[in-house]
Amino acid sequence: MDIIKDKIKAIAALAAEKNNLFLIEVDVRGHEQNRVIEIYYDSVINLDADTCALVNREIQEEIEKQELIKGQYRLDVSSPGVDRPLKFAGQYQKHINRKFDLDYKDAEIPKKTKAKLIGIEGDEFYFETEKKEQIKLNFNNIIKAKVNISFS
Repeated sequence: MDIIKDKIKAIAALAAEKNNLFLIEVDVRGHEQNRVIEIYYDSVINLDADTCALVNREIQEEIEKQELIKGQYRLDVSSPGVDRPLKFAGQYQKHINRKFDLDYKDAEIPKKTKAKLIGIEGDEFYFETEKKEQIKLNFNNIIKAKVNISFS
């Protein structure tokens, strides 16, 4: 199954490039006659259902063209949802003024905090902690960043 997953990942990566998306994850599971393929994308702006449907069709056409899967399969293309950490710098822009659970390195020392993203300049990300302290982080020093969803 690793060969099939690798080929699907390559197809998904090409679709991401073509549609200006970030490929977040590809998951292939099930058995030969009944596979489930889940592909998660994100974008600089909010990813809508029409884009997911378009990419789904592109990927499905390529899977069938290459005859990668024998038997039935289900292909799901969607955004990763708020429970997944951000992976790419381009994902952050749409989350300015949102709060994050943030794991980062400060002089190679791992730290954790809750902070609001207040700005981005190139690879520099500016956060404000709950104590109103400002943190300037290079994107490479962010270990894990997960958006906190607020319903207020």
